[in-house]
Amino acid sequence: MKNEDDAPARRRSPNAAELAIWRDYVETSEQVKRTLTTAFHDTSGISPGDYAVMLALSEAAEKTLRSSDVADVVGWERSRLSHHLRRMEERGLITRGLVGGDARGAAVTLTDIGSRIFRSSSASHLRLVREIFIDAFTSAQLVEMRTLTETLHQHLDTVRGDTLR
Repeated sequence: MKNEDDAPARRRSPNAAELAIWRDYVETSEQVKRTLTTAFHDTSGISPGDYAVMLALSEAAEKTLRSSDVADVVGWERSRLSHHLRRMEERGLITRGLVGGDARGAAVTLTDIGSRIFRSSSASHLRLVREIFIDAFTSAQLVEMRTLTETLHQHLDTVRGDTLR
């Protein structure tokens, strides 16, 4: 809770009420992720991470992106992405190769199998998002949630350059 009277440069520890809100947020967001991950895997056989990678590739020209661009789109560290891509490649969902003969960059391409699995999993993914998240709120609460997440996103953009103490 941002107090308008607080000076922007002043940093203080959260109080008990703020910590309770923080803890509720963390625990609830983790529960949403776990529930979505389990349900999504049960209905489609792929993970939300697989889906995120396939979504990024499905929207790219020729269903191909540099691995560094995939990492940026899905918000993962390059090492995590590399391990995940290896597992996806082993299952035939993607292929990896050089970018125009450049050994410094790897191109990641969604395979035909990956495209089919992505398309077939999209409907179940959207149903689960509705069931697990959207249906928990009224229309007004969803608008409020949008405002809150936009505010948090903007705040994170400004904090990234700032040194947290």
